[in-house]
Amino acid sequence: MNSPSSDTILERMMTLHPKIMDLTLDRVWRLLAALDHPERKLPPVIHIAGTNGKGSTQAMIRAGLEQAGQKVHAYTSPHLARFHERIRLASEIIPEPLLTAFLDECYAANAGEQITFFEITTCAALLAFARTPADTTLLEVGLGGRLDATNVIDKPQLTIITPVSIDHQQYLGETLAEIAGEKAGILKRGVPCVVGPQAPEGLAVIEARAARLGAPLLVHGQHWHATEENGRLIFQDENGLLDLPRPILPGPHQIQNAGAAIMALRHLGHTEAACEAAVTKTYWPARMQRLRVGPLVESAPHVELWLDGGHNPAGGEAIAATLAAMPKRPTHLICGMLNTKDIGGYLRPLAPHTATLHAVTIPGEHATLTAEQTQAAALAAGMNAEVAASVAAALADIAAKDPSARVLICGSLYLAGTVLRENG
Repeated sequence: MNSPSSDTILERMMTLHPKIMDLTLDRVWRLLAALDHPERKLPPVIHIAGTNGKGSTQAMIRAGLEQAGQKVHAYTSPHLARFHERIRLASEIIPEPLLTAFLDECYAANAGEQITFFEITTCAALLAFARTPADTTLLEVGLGGRLDATNVIDKPQLTIITPVSIDHQQYLGETLAEIAGEKAGILKRGVPCVVGPQAPEGLAVIEARAARLGAPLLVHGQHWHATEENGRLIFQDENGLLDLPRPILPGPHQIQNAGAAIMALRHLGHTEAACEAAVTKTYWPARMQRLRVGPLVESAPHVELWLDGGHNPAGGEAIAATLAAMPKRPTHLICGMLNTKDIGGYLRPLAPHTATLHAVTIPGEHATLTAEQTQAAALAAGMNAEVAASVAAALADIAAKDPSARVLICGSLYLAGTVLRENG
């Protein structure tokens, strides 16, 4: 009899989801206890929360640590093309036989009890990390921080909070201060925390919690600075100045993400070579990623094709700043979004930089906005918008009218994943 694949086990796990989504660590603690507490057996942990930039910052830290010769476990979400992307085991994407084995063990240990998909798969990642030798573990928060399934590490080596903005209000609170409080839930007594750029009301919440816990803060603008000067990244902290290449990840916002990564590496005693690798050797798809090969590219060979998974107002502002800094060229958006997102807040900053928008429905996503709903929001934001049956159809239409256009596929990591799968 054939063993089940990881896809089969993941489908089974979806059926365990509680009827009402409630953020709690009770289900996670129960399963971790049944697994003999793998969270207590991990290599030193760096725990990363924030609204935007978590993944990019983690990817930069990983590149720096690997340059220094470390084997690194890394956990991130969501995935783009395959679930395996969420778990890097000793610097390699987890192979199918190991993923299947760890998922199966967690499914059996859970014994049919209610648990969310993210919770049980996080436990599988922790189990994999505990069973595999490595030097460092990078854990990216899924949602919030305080009650996120990753927030089960008693004494991480370091925590990081990237910029906090409005997102997931139904779970985290309506105000920036409330959301920052949830993110600050990853702070631990006596454990240093690198803090990226924050709005004053968010920073005040983080500082107050840190003071209560005696958690030393390394705050952007106070303890470290990162700026772009003449196409270089200039980083400064109390240990001096670094003059580094500009981050390979495009966009002005990546300067501050790189700054947080470099501050983390410097705090942990790593060299300038590790810091340089953090900005020059990072690969992080669907973050202003230029698509250069694949069927979509071949279908419109003269189009400059980009892909980004940003999906909230801060993400829209970051993309707008990136487009503003690029060489002038008519930019056309192909956009699909989920109905849980603030689409108006996302699109408004993009409107001045956009020639047209083709709205699409995200294939296979029950929470997708319809193409017509996205078109209506784009029209309300002052954009020239129309509906397209698919990304490929939208690209063909744009290329027929403007063969040398710049095209950005955007609005959702789920749409980005679909594109990456279809584009090979």
